[in-house]
Amino acid sequence: MDINSLIQHYGYAALIVGSMAEGETITLLGGVIAHQGLLKFPLVVASVALGGMIGDQLLYLVGRRYGGSILSRFKKHQKKITKAQKLINRHPYLFVIGTRFMYGFRIIGPILIGASHLPPKVFLPLNILGAIIWALLFTTLGYVGGEVIAPWLHNLDQHFKRWIWLVGVVALVWLIRLWFKHRAGKEQD
Repeated sequence: MDINSLIQHYGYAALIVGSMAEGETITLLGGVIAHQGLLKFPLVVASVALGGMIGDQLLYLVGRRYGGSILSRFKKHQKKITKAQKLINRHPYLFVIGTRFMYGFRIIGPILIGASHLPPKVFLPLNILGAIIWALLFTTLGYVGGEVIAPWLHNLDQHFKRWIWLVGVVALVWLIRLWFKHRAGKEQD
């Protein structure tokens, strides 16, 4: 089985799992793969939206259940946490949708939202809407970026071989240097 058939068979499931854990990189790659014609664009958007929504929903539930004890561990960031919780209470719609787009808030954002006791009936629809907007935006960026990346992907094998040789040469030089250093240390003793 080649890589193309693996992507076609397991690509959507991998996108769901990947976007639950990481997000933007997986979503961009999904767009690139859709550009290559291996997966269908609407299903890529649906998959990464579903994964992103599930991931944030789980983190929100963790925040609702254990948020106080988790956040209490970050004593030196307490002012920032308090400020974020005030923003959540003042502008829940913007914060829930926007947390996906805030650098550094991908994991802690839904936990903060859960810990602020925003009701699930408010969080869930906003989470779904935010996941769809996020998935559509980043998948489209990946799709458009696929035009730029496609020529490079066709030569990936050559790039990969060059990187392996470079890493090998650097490792060899480093090992030789260590050997000389070790040998010089023995001669001094």
